[in-house]
Amino acid sequence: MKLTARQKAAFGIGAVGKDMVYALSSSYVMYYYKDIIGLSASFVGLILMIARVFDAVNDPFMGVLVAKTKTRWGRFRPWLVSGTVLNALVLYAMFKAPNLKSGAMMAFFSVIYILWGMTYTMMDIPYWSMIPAITSTPSDTENLSVIGRTCAGVGSALIAMLTMLLVSFLGGGNERIGFGRVALIVAVIFIIAEIICAVSVRERDDSSMETASVGQMFRALFDNDQALAVVLTIVLINSALYITSNLVIYFFKYDMGGTNWTVNYTLFSTVGGACQILGMMLVYPLLRRKLTNTRIFGCAIGAAAAGYVILLLMCLANHAGNLYLILVPGVLIFAANGILSVLTTVFLSNSVDYGELKSGQRNESVIFSMQTFVVKAASGVSVFIAGVGLDMIGLVGNSEQTGPVAEQSTGTIFGLRLLMTIMPMVLLILAILFFSRKFRLTDEVVAENSRKLAQNRGIQQ
Repeated sequence: MKLTARQKAAFGIGAVGKDMVYALSSSYVMYYYKDIIGLSASFVGLILMIARVFDAVNDPFMGVLVAKTKTRWGRFRPWLVSGTVLNALVLYAMFKAPNLKSGAMMAFFSVIYILWGMTYTMMDIPYWSMIPAITSTPSDTENLSVIGRTCAGVGSALIAMLTMLLVSFLGGGNERIGFGRVALIVAVIFIIAEIICAVSVRERDDSSMETASVGQMFRALFDNDQALAVVLTIVLINSALYITSNLVIYFFKYDMGGTNWTVNYTLFSTVGGACQILGMMLVYPLLRRKLTNTRIFGCAIGAAAAGYVILLLMCLANHAGNLYLILVPGVLIFAANGILSVLTTVFLSNSVDYGELKSGQRNESVIFSMQTFVVKAASGVSVFIAGVGLDMIGLVGNSEQTGPVAEQSTGTIFGLRLLMTIMPMVLLILAILFFSRKFRLTDEVVAENSRKLAQNRGIQQ
């Protein structure tokens, strides 16, 4: 059964809605509860780490639960709709925090964020897992994956572009009120988007889904040394990205500063989001015409690291207040991240063929599920490091929501610059060193593996 344009569009709409929610939470929850509510950055970071590690552990179990579900509406849609509604309600509650004393607020945040992670998993795992159940046509499967990833990037970019402007406009200058109203709008869009997806996209009547145990998931990953190499590389790259995404708003508010810091931050995020999408959709295909994937990977890591070096040098040269100069390293970093997101997905897919040749079993769903597990755990550790770092450098936030931006000491600003640049650079260097030592699936090896698999399956090429 070939997918229609309407079904593909509905699947893409679902990706836009769910990643708007994810981006709002991952990019702004630290800022909301530290700067606006007034909780310690270390405490917020600790809860984020605990919740994301718990969420990561929960992912494989959710995958098994979805696979075992049987209803008149199929396996996926009941979880997609129910998880969406619950997550939307929790999202609104998370950014509409009640007026509580410090201890009670800490308890509220701990509970609400863990609930947010659990309910998001309820809809995210079914969303991606239903791709092979929607169609058996290889071209449609590949196209649907590209549509989903691209539209997810659009959802994230929309949040980066519009959030702080809408917070200021809808809150009338009061960020606490503004975030609550923005969260409500995003929650409503989220529900509408996923309902459109659930109504329009249905699994095939003959679709089946192999159920693997959690133990089998771990064994499949650790038995495939190339999949493990890719996953650990993804962890290092994403950790650098998570540290940057959690700290960049503080850079614009307290380092660049000024009364129009939200406008500068929005412009930077807009350009960055556009460059990330262009990196995926334009730059990578152009480079691929001339270079191998492993060569492109090295160039992208080099470009991202160079962006951080340039950013640090600009700050040390007292050019942190020049938005247009800061856009230069921003373009390098975001475009490189777009390319890397495509490449790591390609490398992981190639490791599935490698694993089939090695063990005789094809474990694509298992390997991709474990990627999500490890990356979520790493993101939790990264945001905890960012939170502790903010407290260590003595950054004092604006917990009163209105009035002038709080002044920071020279040492605090210098520490923020180092946190934003040195830590991501170190992680990227570790990523390329580890990858170059452990990864062996070059273009030539991939072609050879494909030929061997075709022979094993009795397919004439």
